[in-house]
Amino acid sequence: QLDLFNEVNIELETPKRKNQKDYKPQFYQFKKYRKRIETLFSQLCDQFMIRRNYAKTFEGFKTRILAKITTLTTIQFLNRFIFDRNINNLKINLV
Repeated sequence: QLDLFNEVNIELETPKRKNQKDYKPQFYQFKKYRKRIETLFSQLCDQFMIRRNYAKTFEGFKTRILAKITTLTTIQFLNRFIFDRNINNLKINLV
């Protein structure tokens, strides 16, 4: 993995809090995208119980994870294009 990072010149940065040394404010777009990604992971863990997976084989594990991600994507699609709502509202009734 380190070879890949060096080859493609990828640098991972973690944002610092305001009370940390060498704090630099993040760009608004970065904060916006980061919040959306973290909300999505949180919803996958909490509402779809993605960490709780009792699959016996790798195929079973893969199928369950794919089913949960597909369900999340379908709900987001319905919220966005059918119901014209915020895509991250997953607990809302569909009807």
